[in-house]
Amino acid sequence: MQYKRLGTTGLKISEITYGSWLTFGNQVELDSAKELIEKAFALGINSFDTADVYKGGEAERLLGQILPKRRRSEYILATKAFWPMSEHPTDRGLSRKHLFDSIDASLDRLNLKYVDIFYSHRFDPETPLAETCEAFDDLIRLGKILYWGTSEWSAAQIRDAQTLCRAKGWHAPVVNQPYYNLLGRDIEAEILPTCVEFGMGTANFSPLAQGVLSGKYSGGKIPSGSRYSDSSLNTWMHDHVGNPEVLAKVDRIAEIARKHGVTSSQVALAWVLKNPGISTVIVGASNAAQLEENANATDVKLDSADVAQLESWFPRRA
Repeated sequence: MQYKRLGTTGLKISEITYGSWLTFGNQVELDSAKELIEKAFALGINSFDTADVYKGGEAERLLGQILPKRRRSEYILATKAFWPMSEHPTDRGLSRKHLFDSIDASLDRLNLKYVDIFYSHRFDPETPLAETCEAFDDLIRLGKILYWGTSEWSAAQIRDAQTLCRAKGWHAPVVNQPYYNLLGRDIEAEILPTCVEFGMGTANFSPLAQGVLSGKYSGGKIPSGSRYSDSSLNTWMHDHVGNPEVLAKVDRIAEIARKHGVTSSQVALAWVLKNPGISTVIVGASNAAQLEENANATDVKLDSADVAQLESWFPRRA
């Protein structure tokens, strides 16, 4: 496993982060989760990602039964707040009240005293940015979180937060969590350069486009037990799995995989990791073999010809 600094912080994070979105509480229950977390540690993964909203808090509860048994200095844990956790109007967004209530509820479910990274799961247009930024700063000063980050914020929103925090002497966000993979390269235009400019790390989710880039859906086949075969998990996959042109391009990744003696998944992950602005990629493996395959992508080194070929097959949208 390779490790990078999270942006310009001193935090060393594994290039692979194990995420619980759509897995813990859905595909993975407690016994399997324990096995997978132990496997992650054995592979050198030191970073785990969750959110309050994942399965209504169940993902955090599962992690709260496993991670506290390890030494706290051995791992980095991130969680998030923004999405509604109930019908109450104050139980959502990025207001000071919700951020304070949310972190307390998350820490209770996780059985921890603090989380390493607390993300704003989306931008909140209904709350003044100053209120949100100051609340995150206060949570850091209270010791409930160590760093804060953004997720799916625009470049302008990130720049505004950085400018405001620096002017006020508040802790600024140190990491961004966007969607990024060969099929979704939009952050390269403005968001990723803005993060690099301000010394922020990037921990991107869906590096395999929910498994599409693994090649498992070649020819439009739907393997039994795959994420796409479950209607509760495949909401964001229809545009890709239902598009023969996309699947044909994905099949070509295997040409580069054969050249290196690796899998298509490992090539797709290695392509993300070759970008110096990326600190870690978040994978959501549902079994040990899949997790090990993803972790070993950190050893795959693509040459310039590989990169050029991949980017010609999967060009960035204008």
